[in-house]
Amino acid sequence: MKGEVARRQRVLRVRHVQHAMAMAETARARDEADGIARNAQRLRNVRDDLFTGQGVATGANFAAMQELAGRLEQAGRQLDGALYDARRKVEVKEGLSLAANRDREIAVKLKDRARADLEEWRENKLAALPRYRRMQRTGDV
Repeated sequence: MKGEVARRQRVLRVRHVQHAMAMAETARARDEADGIARNAQRLRNVRDDLFTGQGVATGANFAAMQELAGRLEQAGRQLDGALYDARRKVEVKEGLSLAANRDREIAVKLKDRARADLEEWRENKLAALPRYRRMQRTGDV
């Protein structure tokens, strides 16, 4: 019976570590997605600021600004794709984290049940002893 409790305790420690690792991976994926979102927003701001605040522009300057705006737009579309992938990765990691949490909770319940079974077994064993042995075991002599 003691071995069962020890085994359940080991499983619980493993499940706890797995849950912690899943939570760390989820946080890392969220940080990555947030970083990509910030970069995409910065690109949009740079592109929007490109044509504002300009006085008289020559044809060459205007063509250069148009070229830069096109490149910024293309980079923004690539970041949008990367952001979509990063958000999907976050969803997957959150699912893994939920599964790890569920496994950890199951391990806690199994450990508690094993501990309760051990206590019940000890009580039954003590109750099965003759009365004078019980008093010796509990110290009522």
